[in-house]
Amino acid sequence: MPPLIAALLGALFSAALILAFRRREALRSKDQEELEWKKLRDIADLEAQKVILEAKEKSSTLFEKIKKEESDRQEKLSAFESRLLEKDKSLDRRDEDLRVKESVLIDRDKKNETEKEALKEKENEVIARLESVAQLSKVEAKDLLFDRVRKENAASLAETLSRLERERREEIEKKAGEIITTALERYSRSHITELSTCVFTLKSEEFKGKIIGREGRNVKTLERLTGVDFIFDESPESITISSFDPIRREIARLALDKLIRDGRIQPAKIEEKVEEARGELEKRIMEFGEEAVYELGIVDFPKEIVKLLGQLHFRTSYGQNVLHHSVEMAHLAGMIAKEIGADVMIAKKGALVHDIGKAIDHEVEGTHIELGRKILEKAGVDRRVIQAMEAHHNDYPHATPEAFIVTAVDALSGGRPGARRDSSEMYLKRLGDLERIALSFPGVKTAYAISGGREVRIFVTPERIDDFGALELAKNVADRIRSEMTFPGEIKVNVIRELRATEIAR
Repeated sequence: MPPLIAALLGALFSAALILAFRRREALRSKDQEELEWKKLRDIADLEAQKVILEAKEKSSTLFEKIKKEESDRQEKLSAFESRLLEKDKSLDRRDEDLRVKESVLIDRDKKNETEKEALKEKENEVIARLESVAQLSKVEAKDLLFDRVRKENAASLAETLSRLERERREEIEKKAGEIITTALERYSRSHITELSTCVFTLKSEEFKGKIIGREGRNVKTLERLTGVDFIFDESPESITISSFDPIRREIARLALDKLIRDGRIQPAKIEEKVEEARGELEKRIMEFGEEAVYELGIVDFPKEIVKLLGQLHFRTSYGQNVLHHSVEMAHLAGMIAKEIGADVMIAKKGALVHDIGKAIDHEVEGTHIELGRKILEKAGVDRRVIQAMEAHHNDYPHATPEAFIVTAVDALSGGRPGARRDSSEMYLKRLGDLERIALSFPGVKTAYAISGGREVRIFVTPERIDDFGALELAKNVADRIRSEMTFPGEIKVNVIRELRATEIAR
């Protein structure tokens, strides 16, 4: 056998041995894997059976629990249903009892009505018999009885009424005095009574000639632009500015001051300074109004209202600065409102704007109250503020407590000594009106207005007016004075009834 064939056969045999060995190893490995997989499957089956058993046990426990809860719920529902049925029966019984009682009451009402009608008929019969016997009607007999009782007990009635009125008045005055005193003590500020004198002081007399100008052209330009009159009297270093409008007077004063500071007084420069004065005064007016509302803590007033308040700085009433008067009133109104439990802010606002109509009453026709109402309504101010301000002269009813407060503080601020200066003509007229009203009542002998018009002393004829009539007369005179006159503070009415017996011995 050739060596090559032998080698080839040896190689084939070796390859066959290797293949047989690898096949046997593969078969052995497959059997091992199948054995391991079978073991794993058996373990998984055991675990699955264990999980199933646990699940069955849990589901059985849960079912028992649910069954028990359902049973408890059913028992509670049954008990609740039983209680509802019992309540329903109880309500039915109560309803039946109420129907029975209602029926009894209806029968009783019918019986009472029948008895009342019978009594009414008997009463009418008795009254008719009494009227026939007395020859007087029921109304006449009642009037006669009242008149007799009044005459017989006039003195005791007058004394009782006087005592009750005195006690009530003392109590009210004491409480009011405490409140007013507290408010006045808490509020204090400097008051400077401003005169609306428009006297401009010059540095030297030579400025008069410059202001007048050649043929008076400078002063004519000033008067035309400002709407005021410049009066050059014998005073060497002063000029009087005359106009009914305080705003115009102030513009003229500012313009004149600016011209003198500048030194160049001529028509063109006059126009420039007058315009500057107008702009400056507009700013000052707004500042005055803003200072007033800031001082009082009022933040929601429209700008047009604030501006009109600033204009009140240049208005006076009986010599009293209207803006200072309004601010003073607002402070007092806030304190009194807090003391008595009223709305503090409404009282403050009503007091502050009570005279706002005076800012334009020299330009627009109408009373300052009506103008003020229109201004506030147009600006959308709270209706309660309008009600508080419109009644301070008793032109409108006092619709709110704040309205009474505004009226009271107006009298306080205007009536304190030194606050206002009244003219002698107005003073004498007020005294005459007081005496005229008192003398207009029957039975009045004489009447005197004393204490500067703060008191009216009335002497009556004792034969015509008794003690009870004196009380009525005092009340009626006070009502007439309150309705027909306007005055600060209060006026006391004293009625004096004096009986003098005179006899002559001969």
